[in-house]
Amino acid sequence: MPKIVDHSERKSHIAEATWRVIMNQGMKGATVRNIAQEAGVSLGALRHYFTTQQELLAFAMNLVKERANARIEAVISLGLPPKELVTRALMEMLPLDESTMAEMEVWFAFIFHLRNAEGGHSGLNDGVYPGICKLVDHLDEQGLLRQGLDKDNEAERLYALVDGLALHAMLEPGRIDKQRIIRVLNSHMDSICRE
Repeated sequence: MPKIVDHSERKSHIAEATWRVIMNQGMKGATVRNIAQEAGVSLGALRHYFTTQQELLAFAMNLVKERANARIEAVISLGLPPKELVTRALMEMLPLDESTMAEMEVWFAFIFHLRNAEGGHSGLNDGVYPGICKLVDHLDEQGLLRQGLDKDNEAERLYALVDGLALHAMLEPGRIDKQRIIRVLNSHMDSICRE
């Protein structure tokens, strides 16, 4: 009886191997040969799923985004009070454990790679800023934003905070650990929300 292969699972497995290669060897080491070796598949099998290196890298990058979005959707489905919902959704964008730290490292590697690639990264939209705008709108609709705050400015500040915490957690993990990230995020949320 022929072996049944879950193609979606196999593609995700290869994408995760791509992440490991990028974390260990950087984007320059993310060759098709290195990725196939890390994934434990032949070059032919890898090319069956991804005909070009760019196709593979795009899939691996998109998988990071999909997983973060799935975690955020799971938080939204919990029916939490608005401020807690927003705070928990933002936490899903931050590197609070090994898995999300790996995703963040790979995400930043992709961003810098695309920025330096031929043609730059015009049109790259990771969805974070629009998502944060929606979260700020949700707080405002629920009457939780402090009076007089400019929603656009607050969305930009929150976006910068999330990106800054993520970057510093990667660069200085001894200083910016999970507890500190949560404290800073909660403090910021207290500063923009009514009691």
